[in-house]
Amino acid sequence: MLGAVAGVISGLFGVGGGVIVVPGLVLWMGLDQRRAAATSLATITMSAAMAVVLFGRASAIDWAAAGYLLIGAAVGVRLAARHLDRIPATWLTWTFVALMLLAAVRLAFP
Repeated sequence: MLGAVAGVISGLFGVGGGVIVVPGLVLWMGLDQRRAAATSLATITMSAAMAVVLFGRASAIDWAAAGYLLIGAAVGVRLAARHLDRIPATWLTWTFVALMLLAAVRLAFP
């Protein structure tokens, strides 16, 4: 159920499923922040592949922008995964909360 909700929201709004999956894994499945983030990233593979196929067929992807983002994301994920165990879980949780609030404010007041 959580995966389906995340997939619908990702498809409609273009947000990472982690916006739904990470809080769901923490609140409803009892995972800690680190495990929830890693699990969310593992599940993104299928939804991202499906999105590339469907949106690619509709010519809705800016491939140059996607390429630059892919390179940056690959470097960033590698760095974060390598250092995740050094960051306090409380800091991760509150940083995630702050990012979600910032995103909400930016969407409400463009």
